[in-house]
Amino acid sequence: MSRPSRRTAPGERIPLGKRIPGGQDGRRMLVVSFVDRVGSGLWGATAALYFTFAAGLSTAEIGLLLGASGAIGVAGPPLGGALADRVPLRPLLIAVQLVRAVASLALLSTTDLRLLLAIASLGSLGDRASAVLTKLYASRVAGPDRARYQAINRTAANSGWAIGGLIAAAALTGGSVAVYRWLLIGDAFSFVASALITLGCAEPPSATRVVASSDPRGQEEQDGRPGKTAPGAVRGTAHGPAPGAAPPNPWRDRGYLTFTATEAVLFLDDSVFKIGLPLWAATATNAPHELAPLLLVLNNVLVVLFQVPLARFGATPHTARATLRPLAGAFLLGGAALAASTAGAPWLAVGALVLAAIAFTAAEMLHATISWELSIALAPPSAQGAYLGVHGLAQAVQRSVGPLAVTAAIAAGPLGWLGFGAGLAAMCGAQRHLVRDRGDGALSVAPVTVSEH
Repeated sequence: MSRPSRRTAPGERIPLGKRIPGGQDGRRMLVVSFVDRVGSGLWGATAALYFTFAAGLSTAEIGLLLGASGAIGVAGPPLGGALADRVPLRPLLIAVQLVRAVASLALLSTTDLRLLLAIASLGSLGDRASAVLTKLYASRVAGPDRARYQAINRTAANSGWAIGGLIAAAALTGGSVAVYRWLLIGDAFSFVASALITLGCAEPPSATRVVASSDPRGQEEQDGRPGKTAPGAVRGTAHGPAPGAAPPNPWRDRGYLTFTATEAVLFLDDSVFKIGLPLWAATATNAPHELAPLLLVLNNVLVVLFQVPLARFGATPHTARATLRPLAGAFLLGGAALAASTAGAPWLAVGALVLAAIAFTAAEMLHATISWELSIALAPPSAQGAYLGVHGLAQAVQRSVGPLAVTAAIAAGPLGWLGFGAGLAAMCGAQRHLVRDRGDGALSVAPVTVSEH
């Protein structure tokens, strides 16, 4: 039986296990995220350089390698999520980490483009599957505090990525080809270390047990009378589907698929920072070119400082749905600031670009907590892994179409950025309409029908 929550008295010291949801296992998984991202920072900053100077590939071959392996990696989230509903989660996560380590080390063994493509595709599948499995593990060990845990996890991951990038930058001052190989080995070692840390974690409770234990009202009474639905226990019961019934299939759930499609659009803030801001600042404004990397640093620092405090905006499904309104405002402000950055003196351009970076960073943090909560709350507990795997496609699709959308906004000039911000704001409204408040302590997605004609 769950115990009633107790508020902390002013000045009372909170035990570490209470400050971080999930207890000891939750803390270990934060270390996993940090170590994983340190390795990703080492490799992400030097991948193109390694394939150029160590593997001897041309620019066109590198583009083909990264593009094709990324496209194949799109299958990682649904594959990992589907497996997580059928096998124990902890050993699956360990296996995926080891696959990533093997793929990284295997890149050192060949310079043949075809072999590199096969190896990179395997690593890409592991990377995308690992993200979904880590999210699923966190949702199970953190329970009702999953929004706060996810915020802490993003802070740890961003810190790891920044440290990995700084190490890579310092190492590259040596100018030796051997440095690229050692950075790749460091990336592989981070996956091995993550697997070893995960080995010390316990198998998390199943999704149905998490729902059942989060609130005693979510369980059926012992005498067979149905109980009330617990807040957050949506679109399913604590005991899964009826005996003999097939588990819910996310590929046949048009409402959840439509929700995932809206998510792919709202994740476009990622392409804004990777492509939009640097290109726009350098080609369309009077701001100094050295401002572009500083805007990325500003983004990283703001996420580390404010992601956890902003987690309260996604503490419950209802709060997450309501936060779509301020998210729309952040997107509008960011688009307007980029449009305004072309006018006036250099200092005005710098001010507008900084404001745009702050607005899109706020949008990134708000959407992260909204997306985390709604993607889980709208998934049936008996098929949570499969549903989260499908939701993982949103970011994968964004990585493919995001650069096209952002460069189209740049080509259209200031009006393009105004339309870009307005379009994202409109998508927030569409998602809020799609995600319905049922009025009984739960949310659902509106039914979506497809014409037969």
